[in-house]
This record gives sequence, structure tokens and C-alpha cells, in this order.
Amino acid sequence: MAVPQSKAELLHTIDTQFGKLKEALHAIPPEQVYTPGMEGHAKGTQMSPANLVAYLLGWNELVLKWLQRDADGQSIDFPETGFKWNELGRLAQKFYRDYEVLPWPQLLDRLTAAKAAIVARIEASDDAALYGRPWYGKWTQGRMIQFNTASPYANVRNRLRAWRKGQA
Repeated sequence: MAVPQSKAELLHTIDTQFGKLKEALHAIPPEQVYTPGMEGHAKGTQMSPANLVAYLLGWNELVLKWLQRDADGQSIDFPETGFKWNELGRLAQKFYRDYEVLPWPQLLDRLTAAKAAIVARIEASDDAALYGRPWYGKWTQGRMIQFNTASPYANVRNRLRAWRKGQA
């Protein structure tokens, strides 16, 4: 996957990767969505496909939070308040807990809605805002969005493919 360098490329990459992800998610047999069997994001843990979707949803909603705080002129506590970048396994487990009450169809719908909200925010922006200046450290806003949307969509799709092969 080429790294997007413009608004148009970012939108295309997100849509392409999300489309492929949705195909993979809809191929999961309903009786397996809550069955742990994949290596979790924290060392020594196992997760289910539902946990994996919760992870994506957590990151997508976090991106929306970052964008809203930025739009409001507020500081952003990257990656999330109470978490450091070296604690992403712990953050993933928080996401699993945050969304564990959602039935599978609602989990998928909420992920789709979060992705659509991110796309709407990108569409309302321009190349200068997305790629014209650093937003977090050396990373532009567009790159931070891509790191936490399109890239994980592709990664999760690959994890699901490997998991399904192991199920067969």
C-alpha cells in the first residue's frame, strides 16, 4: 500500500482498504465472531474477531476525538488520555471492554459510521491542512489519520485471513 500524499490519495486508500476489510468481516461465520483464537494486542492474550473490530472502532473514534479537539483549539493527549505510545496493548484491551456489549451487527455498523465520519472530516479539509505541516511530532494530520485507519484496516484483514486459514 502506497503512503498517501494528498487528500484524494488518503480518501482513496481509506475507502479501498475499508472495502476489503468489510468483505473479510462479512465472511466470518456468526458463530465464530466471539471466539478467541488470535493473538491479542497485549502479550500473552487471545482475542476474537469481535475484539479486533472493537480495536478498529476504538482507534477510529480516537481519531475523531483528535480531530474534534484540534478543531476546537484544544490540546490533544496522544495517543489517549492516560496512555502512552508504549502502552498500546493496554489501550487495545480498553477498546475490547468499551465495545464488548455491542452485538456483532451493531459493532460493524458503528465501525462503518466512524469511518464515514472520518471521511467526512477529510472531505471538509484540504491538502494544506492534511499534509502541509506537522501535526504530531514530524507527522502530518493526513499521515496520522492513515496510520490509524487505512493501515490497521489492511493489517486486520491480513490477521483475519490467517485466522480463517487456521480455522479450516
